[in-house]
Parts: sequence; structure tokens; C-alpha cells
Amino acid sequence: MIEENAVVVAAEAGIIEVEIHRRASCNACSARSGCGVSLLDRVLGRRPQRLVLANKLDARVGDEVVIGIPEGALLKAAVAAYMLPLLGLLSGGIIGDLLVNDASVGEALPLLGGLIGLGIGLLGTRFYSRRLAADPQWRAVLLRRVTGSLAVGLPSTH
Repeated sequence: MIEENAVVVAAEAGIIEVEIHRRASCNACSARSGCGVSLLDRVLGRRPQRLVLANKLDARVGDEVVIGIPEGALLKAAVAAYMLPLLGLLSGGIIGDLLVNDASVGEALPLLGGLIGLGIGLLGTRFYSRRLAADPQWRAVLLRRVTGSLAVGLPSTH
């Protein structure tokens, strides 16, 4: 189980909304000046992520809690986000290249095939992600409350 600290920002009728403050490791990384993630963080800023969870621990607004997701969920999400579009792009480009019989067409057909394959891969990612999101076994769950002395790295939202 992959765990992350969060703060309860809303609670009602057995459901809570938590806010996760993502931590950046960019300051400790030697590649931060040439890293795309670091650049996106600087341009777009870091926004906290919010999740809605079942409140099995009777948590209240302002409580610091630990949420968790299964390791398999992270792996499946990474495959969906990265591998499906990449495989679509490569497959489409290869198929486009195989269809080129005339040298006058040049690189247009492989390029078009790659773009079509990328689009198909992105659509596959969309449908696969929705299927995963609908399956309760892959959803984040509320694990436990954090006592005041153990809360580390989260800014207070009080």
C-alpha cells in the first residue's frame, strides 16, 4: 500500500474530502534545471489534489489523515498513461512506413500513422483509466488518523 498524508477539508454523511499536498523532490535532484517536471511545476505551480473518500474513521474537518492506494493501482495507471500512447505512436508510425510503396510520398504517411496511433493510444488510456476508476479495489482508502506529533511536511489549512 502506498501511503500519503492528507488534510480533511470537508466532511458529511460518511464521506470526507481530503486535500493532498504533493511534495516536490526537485530541490534535491541534480537534474532539476533540465527536467520537464521541474519546468512544469515552475510554470503551472503546485496545486493540491483533492479526493473524496468513505469516512470509516469518523474524521472531521482539519484532521490530518493517512490515505493509501494499492501498489498495483499506481503501476496500472503508469502503464495506461505512458505505455498505451507510446505503443500507439510507434505502431502507427511503423504501419504507416510499411504502407509506403512510393518514394514520392516521403515521410507523410508514417508521420500521419504515428499521429493516428497516438490518438488511438490516448483514447485507450481514457477508457482504461475510467474502468480502473470505477473499480473499488483500485481506489484510495482512508487508513488512519495522524496524531499531532507525527504530522510532517504538510502545511496547516486551519
